[in-house]
Amino acid sequence: MENKVTTPQVKGLIISLILIVYGLIIYFVDGMKHPELSYVQYALFLAGIIWACVTYSNQLNANVTFGNLFAHGFKTTAVITVIVLLYTILAFKVLFPEMIDKSIEMTRQKMEADGKASDSQIDQAISMMREHYVLFAVVGVIVGFAIIGAISSLIGAAIAKKKPQDPFGNQPI
Repeated sequence: MENKVTTPQVKGLIISLILIVYGLIIYFVDGMKHPELSYVQYALFLAGIIWACVTYSNQLNANVTFGNLFAHGFKTTAVITVIVLLYTILAFKVLFPEMIDKSIEMTRQKMEADGKASDSQIDQAISMMREHYVLFAVVGVIVGFAIIGAISSLIGAAIAKKKPQDPFGNQPI
């Protein structure tokens, strides 16, 4: 009897839901004022991809190669990226459009507190940010998740058990 292997799509959906729920908790408890909390989300993502690779190896009784594991982890990353990307666009455009204004206002306050830019430079930067906010968010999700997903897949592939069996090794001559 062959072991049932959980697909990257299912694992990606599970990890995405965890990331989205965490993001919603941060939003509703006004955690946007603490940007360091976003690192926890990346840690959850990293741990999720490593879990996906290790689980894949275990489900196949370690009959996998480094490349198989990395590919599985990166496929899971792709699924997560698509789901989180769709959620991000939906959140900014439909569910929580005020999130953009809150983020932009926090950026303005930070720039004013730094004192490195004039008022006109701050206004210009904020204007550009407001105009392209969703684009920046989309690019940020894609690039950030691709980089962290690749690193996570490498780590997961490195630490998961690997004992690939040669399919031709037991053949009589």
